[in-house]
Amino acid sequence: MKQNNDYEKKRSNALKWGYLFVLGAFVLFVIFLGRILVLQNTNVQEFEDNYISKNYREATLKAARGNLYASDGSILATTVMRYDVYLDFKSMRDTIYTNNVAALTDSLGKMFDKPRSYFRAKLDAQNKKNNQYYLLARGLDFDEYDRIRNFPIFIKGKNKGGFIVERNFHRELATVQIGSGTIGADNGASKSGLEGAFSKFLTGIDGKRLEQRINSSQWKPIDYWKVQEPIDGQDVYTTLDLRIQDIAHTALEKQLVKFDADHGCVVVMEVASGKIRAMVNLRRTEPGMYVDAYNYTVKDAQEPGSTFKTVSLLAAMDDGFIDENTKVNIGNGIWNYAGQRITDGHGGGTYDVSDVLAKSSNVGAAKLITTHYADKPEVFIDHLKRWKMFDKMQIELPGIAKPSIQTPSSKRWNKATLASLAYGYSSSFPLLQLVTFYNGIANKGKMVKPLFIDKIMKDGNTLYEAKPEVMVKKMASDKAIQMMTSALTKAVEKGTAKSIYTPNLKIAGKTGTARILYWLPGPMRYQASFAGFYPSD
Repeated sequence: MKQNNDYEKKRSNALKWGYLFVLGAFVLFVIFLGRILVLQNTNVQEFEDNYISKNYREATLKAARGNLYASDGSILATTVMRYDVYLDFKSMRDTIYTNNVAALTDSLGKMFDKPRSYFRAKLDAQNKKNNQYYLLARGLDFDEYDRIRNFPIFIKGKNKGGFIVERNFHRELATVQIGSGTIGADNGASKSGLEGAFSKFLTGIDGKRLEQRINSSQWKPIDYWKVQEPIDGQDVYTTLDLRIQDIAHTALEKQLVKFDADHGCVVVMEVASGKIRAMVNLRRTEPGMYVDAYNYTVKDAQEPGSTFKTVSLLAAMDDGFIDENTKVNIGNGIWNYAGQRITDGHGGGTYDVSDVLAKSSNVGAAKLITTHYADKPEVFIDHLKRWKMFDKMQIELPGIAKPSIQTPSSKRWNKATLASLAYGYSSSFPLLQLVTFYNGIANKGKMVKPLFIDKIMKDGNTLYEAKPEVMVKKMASDKAIQMMTSALTKAVEKGTAKSIYTPNLKIAGKTGTARILYWLPGPMRYQASFAGFYPSD
């Protein structure tokens, strides 16, 4: 009995250990199997990721840039669609290619003015290679694209005819009267002109698409999977008036050719609104040939010469030191002041203030300003500060030059500096800054900011419309503004600007001549200018 009990006990223990062994083995098997599955799954995932990254990519779909318009809706710059045609011979069915290649090469030969045998040899060679992305034609316009896509084989589309089209955008100027210097560009690294000024509106939002690698250097778009559609840019309507622009361009070019000048520019500004109706910049490239390639209007700061006499004398008028009838003795037209020799080119005698402007007297301007401001030049300088002459203009166009004016705190300031400031030296400004000043006089003393934009539109909806911006609410007293207007009118009627006088239209303005680059050897170089407005009555 005891032996039976021992046997049963041993048998029970053996079974327990057997069960434990089997259970342990099963657990180890499950762990081992799980590990294999994890490793296998990981390898599959890595393989898939590696395959996708090597054979597919996300590419950019360029958005079309918005159009740039003149104020009347005429196009200045536009985005033109161009088409590149590729062929996927792998997608073409053999019977389709064999039965239609003769007709196709005949059509291609007629379109591109080449023998059909030329295209037959090319296509047969690529078909033999099973090329999936063969470039057939580049830069087609819409009419050419519309013609070629209806050729034999191609008319069957991408899946059966292997016809692949890539659309590209090109920026084109619509008028020769407004060139690259004014229109400008945005090439990413730098911005210039109107294109650069309004690039944030003109630029759209690029889209994305998936592309498949077909060889070591070529990728084919997968048209049915576009990750993100591009959003085209907004349309910008500028303030430019093409009729005025054309007149200004023709007149400037005529004068530049006449005097064989190096370059020149014209700005036409609407008085009340400040809208720039014309802006022409021409530079000589060869004798008698001028192009709009650089924006002198805003990028160049030069000593203005005699057109600045209007600025200095308006300060004295506003302070009540002078009026139109104030007399100044010019003497023989030569005056030595603080070691500086100042000369006139228009005789001597006694002038009133309007004569100083009309005859553009350097001596007269220097004497009037030094008489009243020599012991307090800061008062004179304060006028220039109030008229924003020290400030870099806050306009849309990029690259505007910063003005420079000598002041009593400048290292180069001396007693003679005030005299040279009076007639347009010891200072430099971009042309647009002086135009804005004269426009303020024409606007009864209200100086407004130059505007280059009328409105921004998208899909027929107006998103923004520009309004006049006042820079200086009141430049000077009404009396001072009226006196200056009268004196400038006299300068056109009887003075240095009388060549543009017409009895039927009151014009006010001032001529200017300044020596430039006078520190360089060689012949003397001059810059001639005129600033004015009409009607002045």
